[in-house]
Amino acid sequence: MKCVSVVVLLSLLSLGHSAPLSSCESLLKPITVSNEYMMGKWLYIGGSSDLPGSRSLGRLLSSVWLDITATSQSNILNIIQTQRIHGKCSSLIYNATFENSTMVIEQPFYLREVYLPTDCPDCLIAYEEVISGRDTFTSLMLFSKRQSVSPDVVEMLKAQAECLRMPSVMITDTDYEICPDNIAPSDGISALNSLLEAKIGLQLARFLDAFFDEFVN
Repeated sequence: MKCVSVVVLLSLLSLGHSAPLSSCESLLKPITVSNEYMMGKWLYIGGSSDLPGSRSLGRLLSSVWLDITATSQSNILNIIQTQRIHGKCSSLIYNATFENSTMVIEQPFYLREVYLPTDCPDCLIAYEEVISGRDTFTSLMLFSKRQSVSPDVVEMLKAQAECLRMPSVMITDTDYEICPDNIAPSDGISALNSLLEAKIGLQLARFLDAFFDEFVN
C-alpha cells in the first residue's frame, strides 16, 4: 500500500520559500481533528490544486458543500458532496476511512487527507494527496460552517499554499445560492477516478467536455 507520510509534507519546507521557514513549520504542522468535529455541513470557501483542469473547473464552480455523517462503523464516514457548476446542481456520494485525524481512500486510487492549522474556530483546512497510477496530485482546501470567512483566514490559507509551493489560491464568490440537499447523488468515487484516469491533454479535454455535457448543458 502506498502511504503518504507527514514527513513528506514537512519535507517540502526544505525546498525554499519566500515565507520564513519557522512560519511554514507552524503553518504546515498537521492538527488533531475529532470524528465529532468532522460531522455536519461544510461550505467550500476556496483552495489550490495541481490537478490538471482544476483551475478551469474552479471558475465554473459557484458553490460546493459537503455533508459528513457517521456510519455503523466508527472509522467510516459517509460524505455527500453537492456542487453548482455553471448554474446546475449535482451531487456525489462516497465513504472514506477516518482515523487518527486522517482521511483515507485506498481504492480505486489512493487518497490521504490531513488537516492544517487555522485561526477560524469553525473552519477546516484539508491538505490532500491523491495517487493514481504513476501520477500524484495535491490539493489544499478551506471549508467553513459559514458561507464566508474573515480576510485573515484567507491570508493564512494563501500562506500555507505558498509554503507548499502550490498554485495561487482561488476563493469562491461569497454571494452565491447554495444547492438544495435533496439532489439524488451519484457515485463520487467513480466520478473522481474517471477524472484521474483522464490525466492531461486531449484525454482530459474530452473528459471535461463530457462532464460539462452531463452536468452543465
